[in-house]
Amino acid sequence: MQAIILAAGMGKRLKELTADNTKCMVRVNGVSLIERALGQLEDLHLSRIIIVVGYRGEKLMEFIDSIPGITTPVIYVDNPIYDRTNNIYSLALASDYLTEDDTLLLESDLIFEEGVLRGLAEDPRDTLVLVDKYESWMDGTVVTIGPEDEIRSFVPGKNFVFEHIPQYYKTVNIYKFSKEFSVSKYVPFLHAYTMALGNNEYYEQVLRVIAMLDDPGIRARRLSGEKWYEIDDIQDLDIAESIFAENDDEFLSRIQRRYGGYWRYPGMVDFCYLVNPFYPPQKLKDEMKANFETLLTQYPSGMQVNSLLAAKNFGLRANHVVVGNGAAELIKALMEGVDGKAGFIRPTFEEYPNRFPKERSVVFVPETEDFSYTVEDLKKAFGGGAVRTLILINPDNPTGHYLPRASVLELAEWCAGEHIRLIYDESFIDFAKEENPSLLTEDILAAYPDIVIVKSISKSFGVPGVRLGILASGDNALIDRLKKDVAIWNINSFGEFYLQIAEKYKKSYQSSLQQLADARDEFSEMLRSLCSLTVYPSQANYIMLELKGGISSREITKKLLSAYNIFVKDLTPKMHSGDRQFLRVAVRTMEENRRLVQALREILEP
Repeated sequence: MQAIILAAGMGKRLKELTADNTKCMVRVNGVSLIERALGQLEDLHLSRIIIVVGYRGEKLMEFIDSIPGITTPVIYVDNPIYDRTNNIYSLALASDYLTEDDTLLLESDLIFEEGVLRGLAEDPRDTLVLVDKYESWMDGTVVTIGPEDEIRSFVPGKNFVFEHIPQYYKTVNIYKFSKEFSVSKYVPFLHAYTMALGNNEYYEQVLRVIAMLDDPGIRARRLSGEKWYEIDDIQDLDIAESIFAENDDEFLSRIQRRYGGYWRYPGMVDFCYLVNPFYPPQKLKDEMKANFETLLTQYPSGMQVNSLLAAKNFGLRANHVVVGNGAAELIKALMEGVDGKAGFIRPTFEEYPNRFPKERSVVFVPETEDFSYTVEDLKKAFGGGAVRTLILINPDNPTGHYLPRASVLELAEWCAGEHIRLIYDESFIDFAKEENPSLLTEDILAAYPDIVIVKSISKSFGVPGVRLGILASGDNALIDRLKKDVAIWNINSFGEFYLQIAEKYKKSYQSSLQQLADARDEFSEMLRSLCSLTVYPSQANYIMLELKGGISSREITKKLLSAYNIFVKDLTPKMHSGDRQFLRVAVRTMEENRRLVQALREILEP
């Protein structure tokens, strides 16, 4: 068996990284793509490796010849018109080699884990297309596959039908051609295709034609979780460097620094970031899809209209509410205007203290085992003129600790008497097991004009992608200032349309809250069955866990991510609690919750 690598392209989308290098010389965590590929091919003891070069061909050949440990003979084929042709021409230049031996064919802009090539080479089926289940980050040719792995069709990008995504598999651009397949089918069709349609095509188009035959002689080999990535631009490179990090520690650190976008990581289950997994309903999503073209191509309304929409949804006056591009935008604008000292309860959601000077921060850390506190504790910590502003998150994040509505009103009354502005974040309040727990009403804003209420719509309504949050207060001057601080078009048309239609789905939302509560109860019970954990009560859509017996939270987080593709929040760095070790896990669907519990059981109780 031999290998053919197509490496003639220019890789323009990688910009300066390929200004003087070929695409396959780009390094991922210090190792070039071509070095990785050749190293894995070397382990297969092939008869030879044919590399089609073009752009910076001389430099690439010199580089390959300098790679130590490559004993397999390397043969170069030059594509002198690489800038005017596509990869079908590069493969046509090497077509004589295809007819001489069984061949592994691969493109040079791929990175893949050890074992992918060996699995393909050792598969007893002689002619195969390596494929993976289609994910939203993928681009290019896809295939449809029958029950016996027969390829029913090749679908180029221009013919991609989004409604057919459940049927699609992405070609990984790695193939195995038997000598007989190349001689009898592929090479004759390749030459006929280029004669008819020219050299500015893709070699997969030939496979598309062959797949239409009664007996095409080619099947799919499906990946089952093996890692791979195609690197076309600098964002691809950034993601590849995290997927193929040098070790599990580096992988975890890179993932933690991304703060989202995990849909680009195949199969990852995100237990770190907090959303409602049972909302929105399919009908709401369908309504947004039906209006997608309009929302994409039309300007959103300005702040005045969006304030009216938020007011309608939450039963407020438009002059008492401001809409944000996520609650984070509002928190930033709010905290920048806070005078004097501000009180924070730690541990907490870090967005508030991070937006405020440390030298003016007064911090209260509860001395209780579970970090719980009472209103009396807060009065004692922040009374006597200690602060001019108090920030309370309820339920608290990350502990899940909850103060009942009556207790919060008692605190609001006390703050008013102490001339303390209460900033009350109730982003998770809808998950609490109390009837009508929210303070987001006009009666409250009228009774306590200095109170500021913040709510993230992303978290409880399960729509983090549209980036929505609101802030409400009876202090008209504050609301006016915040509206001036944020951009007039601070939310997009998708966010505006969501606010426009959300009221129709209130019953579905209430149903989702009950589903979440049921899932949280079951999840908590399952977690309590693990003797290495302390499970703290929560009234939010997350649960705080303490690890017993000297177990490191970072090690558990790392093992869950690297071995199970599950991402949880390592709380220990923000807890400031000595040697105690903590995790926070989101409440997701019952199936996903069970998956996490099983993974923890295998790690903690092998």
